[in-house]
Amino acid sequence: MKYVLVIPDGCADEPQASLGNQTPLQAANVPHMDAVALAGEVGQTDNVPESMPSGSDVGTMSLFGYDPLEFHTGRAPLEAAAQGIELGANDWAIRCNLVTVEDGRMRSFTAGQIPNELGAHLIGLMQQACCGDEHWKFHPGVSYRNLLLYRARDGKAPFADDTHSTPPHDITDQLIAEHLPMGSGACDLRALMDKSVELFANDEQNQSRRSRDELPATQIWLWGEGRRPALTPFVERFGVESAVITAVDLLRGIGRLLGWDVVEVEGATGYIDTDYAAKGRAAIETLKSKDFVVVHVEATDEASHEGNAEEKVTALERIDADIVGPVHEYLKQQGDYRLLVCPDHPTFLRTKTHSHGYVPFAMCGSDIKADDAATYDEIVASQAGLTLDEGHRLMNRFFSRG
Repeated sequence: MKYVLVIPDGCADEPQASLGNQTPLQAANVPHMDAVALAGEVGQTDNVPESMPSGSDVGTMSLFGYDPLEFHTGRAPLEAAAQGIELGANDWAIRCNLVTVEDGRMRSFTAGQIPNELGAHLIGLMQQACCGDEHWKFHPGVSYRNLLLYRARDGKAPFADDTHSTPPHDITDQLIAEHLPMGSGACDLRALMDKSVELFANDEQNQSRRSRDELPATQIWLWGEGRRPALTPFVERFGVESAVITAVDLLRGIGRLLGWDVVEVEGATGYIDTDYAAKGRAAIETLKSKDFVVVHVEATDEASHEGNAEEKVTALERIDADIVGPVHEYLKQQGDYRLLVCPDHPTFLRTKTHSHGYVPFAMCGSDIKADDAATYDEIVASQAGLTLDEGHRLMNRFFSRG
């Protein structure tokens, strides 16, 4: 029995005037996703509890069958796991974005998709500035995505459950003042953010981007703090050897914490220019040795953050043609299988940010009876009558043979 989950990150949305009052899923030409819906069952699931911030860390943990209210400790510890960083029992990991703030507003949560080399250089400046404090350690990542660790060598940390921060992608074009870190340890985080403003403004490499009409990084933005989680291995829960294909550290980290193999794909960028076909080929190749393969595509989410409906539709069509289609065809040739398509959370083009609410899923394969749905989209899913208010229960349904 082979299982595949395809995650078009953040693809669930609202009807768009620019798309003839259709959602991107309705407007996109996705015959292979529709074929999954026609051959199986369609429903909707709520992957993000209302009491938690909406994001891929919460949404995918739920989608993988783990109740985030029980297992989630923060986003950054998951990304630390992706980099092979071991956290002590009292250590904290904090996500560190390079961002562009202008006139007090979040102009770009990616600092204009800052290049890896310049990003690493700026993170190096921050480490030098903080090298007198043995607790803080910056770790460069990819482009704007980096990490900050607090090593609690004396068994204590300034943070607690009341420490609160805001993802920068949730406040695009908004004033940042009311979204700065709050609660225990917030003064330490704010001090580091303030220090970065001074360092980055005086860095020639960074400021030279303006002469090329590119955005410089104006500061770091600290968020997603948390301690290491304790996740039961996936194989103990569902009895399958698994792998994840993604270009996003967050998904790599969750995968490694669950005991999955992480498959690296050349050309996979975590952006709208990702190599969709390479991901599809990698999924098929991985299925030869693994029972369960997750294919995560960030492009739909990135298009939403940019408010670009056309790019979102294009990304959906590429996921359909280059991943869902060929993977489904391969599965049908192998014998018993199940295929599930489901995003982690909605990301609205209108707000350019993640949202709470239901997302549509379509599931087909062995022992799954077809319902009356003929297409895969939010409207059909809301009318199908199959609603899971606790998203972590979808994985049990996916693997159930009863």
